[in-house]
Amino acid sequence: MITLYTWTTPNGRKPAIMLEELGWAYEVKPINIGKDEQFALDFLKVSPNNKIPAIVDHDAEGGPLSIFESGAILTYLAEKSGQLLPASGHARFKALEWLHWQIGGLGPMLGQLGYFANRAPEKLPLAIGRFSEESTRLFGVMEKRLQGAEYLGGDYSIADIACYPWMVAATTMLKEPLAAAIEKSPAVAAWMDRVGGRPAVQRGMKVLQD
Repeated sequence: MITLYTWTTPNGRKPAIMLEELGWAYEVKPINIGKDEQFALDFLKVSPNNKIPAIVDHDAEGGPLSIFESGAILTYLAEKSGQLLPASGHARFKALEWLHWQIGGLGPMLGQLGYFANRAPEKLPLAIGRFSEESTRLFGVMEKRLQGAEYLGGDYSIADIACYPWMVAATTMLKEPLAAAIEKSPAVAAWMDRVGGRPAVQRGMKVLQD
């Protein structure tokens, strides 16, 4: 059994989608970041960075294993299951490079844009412009890749699982500042339809919303 500590954020949805794709039994422990529950001492033992998501694999070899950071969780689940990440070769590293592209670029830029455009008490045009510009550039990188491939790593993989919740946020909550980028990204839109049409993805996106 796996315990998933999560909330309704793009990062929080990644492991839920992965677990649904694998068809594994798991229990969900909501961590309401709006109420600062991520700073509870019990959660700190699982996630030393006080951030969701995190998991505990109670059936891990050698005893229960806690893992934090969404990219590490996806990689662990993929390697344990032998699914959604090739074991070796070019295909493995294509999937990993796009996974890390999301972790190091797409997520942080969209996250900062979301803060300055939607949640900041004072709207700072310089900050909104900076993060809109970089997010638009990243849209272009993704669009170019998907013009030549159905999925980011070639085949459907943890790279797509990592990127999809963030792109949902980009095309809904950030639709206004990214309108031009969205309009110029038909391959991204088609990819979102392919990924979003998967039943496991739909179930994972609804965790804690039912």
